[in-house]
Amino acid sequence: MSIPVTMSRRGKPRRLALPAVVLAGVVAPAVWFPRYYLRWGATDAEANGGLPGDDFLPVADLQSTRAVTIKAPAHRVWPWLAQMGQGRGGLYSYDVLDNLAGLDIHSADRIHPEWQDIKAGDRFHLAPDPSADLEVGAVDLGSSFVLRVPPGSPGPFDFSWAFVLRPQPDGTTRLLVRERYAYRRWWTLLMVEAVEIASFVMSRRMLQGIRDRAESRV
Repeated sequence: MSIPVTMSRRGKPRRLALPAVVLAGVVAPAVWFPRYYLRWGATDAEANGGLPGDDFLPVADLQSTRAVTIKAPAHRVWPWLAQMGQGRGGLYSYDVLDNLAGLDIHSADRIHPEWQDIKAGDRFHLAPDPSADLEVGAVDLGSSFVLRVPPGSPGPFDFSWAFVLRPQPDGTTRLLVRERYAYRRWWTLLMVEAVEIASFVMSRRMLQGIRDRAESRV
């Protein structure tokens, strides 16, 4: 491996210290990669701006905002969001991986009229075990809904999960998905951030799954 060379004040070549080179090689990916997986597909304005549901957790220890452009108007995207959940339309991600974890997810490939009802206070099932349920905290029909840990639930963190549609002037729609965590225990950071890469993989596939379904005109 060659070591980068800089010029000294006297104009003579000077080699950078090897430890500095190694440190730079470690730090740069460590800084860049979280930005990539926590903000996949999102613009700076989207990642830094407010979204519905942020008020459920005014202070978040970890936030991710991921986004995708869908070549369809918002009214064609919304039905796919409204029917999400275990025992309903699924999560549109990697069902095989979800089911290895015992979630019993079967993502729908068509819109089901019987699953279109969604309102604040509903339970959102992630698995057959009701202890894993989230609560629908807020709904703006046709535009957004926010899931959260039911108030008063025990656990090491509070959590909100927002799905937001933003119609664009060209007729496309931006779908934004935001996760926010507020830690209740000192060790929660280790648990949440350890699984956030897996969450990124599943969330990215979910965004792509919703996009593909909405664009297919099924």
